[in-house]
Amino acid sequence: TCEGSNSFRGFESLSLRQLIMFYGSIPAVITPFKDNEVDYEALTKVLEYLIGNNSNGLVPCGTTGESPTLSHEEHKKIVEETIRINDKRVPIIAGTGSNNTLEAIEFTNHAEKAGADAALVVTPYYNKPTQKGLYEHYKSICENSNIPIIIYNIPGRSVIDMTIDTMVELSKLKNIIGVKDATGDLNRVDETLKKLGKDFLQLTGNDDNALEFNKRGGEGAISVTANIAPKICSDFQNFSNLKNKNANKDEAERLNKILQPLHHAMFVESNPSPVKYAAKKLGLCDDAVRLPLVKVTNNTKDIINKALESAKLV
Repeated sequence: TCEGSNSFRGFESLSLRQLIMFYGSIPAVITPFKDNEVDYEALTKVLEYLIGNNSNGLVPCGTTGESPTLSHEEHKKIVEETIRINDKRVPIIAGTGSNNTLEAIEFTNHAEKAGADAALVVTPYYNKPTQKGLYEHYKSICENSNIPIIIYNIPGRSVIDMTIDTMVELSKLKNIIGVKDATGDLNRVDETLKKLGKDFLQLTGNDDNALEFNKRGGEGAISVTANIAPKICSDFQNFSNLKNKNANKDEAERLNKILQPLHHAMFVESNPSPVKYAAKKLGLCDDAVRLPLVKVTNNTKDIINKALESAKLV
């Protein structure tokens, strides 16, 4: 189902994983800009491209969507427009995290009322809370909302790392359904599966490790590369997801080899500057980013161009 979060009210008697399935290739959607304003016409073009090429979900207002430099009004409107344009075709996981718990609650409540299917809540950055602080942060969000929540654990940006034991405690709360793991530590997939079981959703936040991540029990990726290669990423996820009846090891490995140069190119400079340049090359939107990010250098453009050519996207 993609009917929006209102369908989850009173879900206490059921596993959230029984109510909705998040899996596969889920682009962390870029936010197009024009003259430093959100370009909603281009956003429509981007979303139609992603949905039309078999993406399994969408994440607006994540890091790739430049959420740190969006105003509250822009953030909320982008979530609303994404839900409207999508029109229940695929699940929407709205980025609603903040290092301010009250702000995270506000964004999560807005996403729920707007009709998002889930919220992606990043670990609070800069503040450096303890594990107890992390638990209380998510607990407070859960107590003030009825939308499924996916933990976003990304120590490289947040400085802190949520332990698996903390996730075990959080999983006892009715809203918490899984994690977007951007630690890069593949052993955590095994440990999380061991301690939390198959019903706890595991999505990777690292495109480059998606093949091994799925081999160990993961079910998909919240992906940067999927912004520009949605069909290849979707096919790759279908073939590499062990729970998929169409899983095919050889095809998964073949597509993984095609994707690896793209994955590398997307992070030669700070995300999302490279993926926005690639999106411009594909005619989806301008490559404008907001300060303190800047457009990629000519050397990086050459790397991206070669990766796009090798994947036959241009």
